Amino acid sequence: YVLPWGQMSYWGATVITNLLSSIPLLVVWLCGGYTVSDPTIKRFFVLHFILPFVALCIVFIHIFFLHLHGSTNPLGYDTAFKIPFYPNLLTLDVKGFNNIFILFIIQSLFGIIPLSHPDNAIMVNTYVTPIQIVPEWYFLPFYAILKTIPSKSAGLFIVLGSLQLLFLIAEQRSLTTIIQFKMTFGARDYSTPMIWFMCAFYALLWIGAQLPQDIFILYGRLFIILL
Repeated sequence: YVLPWGQMSYWGATVITNLLSSIPLLVVWLCGGYTVSDPTIKRFFVLHFILPFVALCIVFIHIFFLHLHGSTNPLGYDTAFKIPFYPNLLTLDVKGFNNIFILFIIQSLFGIIPLSHPDNAIMVNTYVTPIQIVPEWYFLPFYAILKTIPSKSAGLFIVLGSLQLLFLIAEQRSLTTIIQFKMTFGARDYSTPMIWFMCAFYALLWIGAQLPQDIFILYGRLFIILL
């Protein structure tokens, strides 16, 4: 997001890095100076290049230990009647990868210009702040949390907590909270907390693109509680 070095990406990076200003010297160490500048871009570029290899190593380590010990199950039973990884599960993984890859191609080829803010096509001007700083659409829910919470540190902790909710939702085990929806590609099971999470997430996505008016701040705080 920062590497294109447009007006909106610069000020978005400034907002995000200033969230860490409560920790002494952290912003200076991260940015290579007191503000976002050329050393910051170089560091972000190196991080952008290294992280995919780190993620690939983690995937290989995960697959190694998965085949070493075998998959676990919630009931803890160890039986010989197991579903082999190939071809059934591998086919499902390839199908999911293809769906994500198609969305990635659509976003890369068609979504960058229509979904980006026009101000990001302007060269960086550190002396002119945009009237409204609007990050990319996938950052809008978290940006709405930061806008509606008055305390900078509290907003940062709530953003980190909202990310942890994804892990809690994935651990849903209660069958009484499962609701089945009929969709185009078949039945999908969603838990009740997952439905509330999706509603609050998309509402915050819309609020994040609005001006920080009193009504939107109120709605944002209500949906944060719901989240």
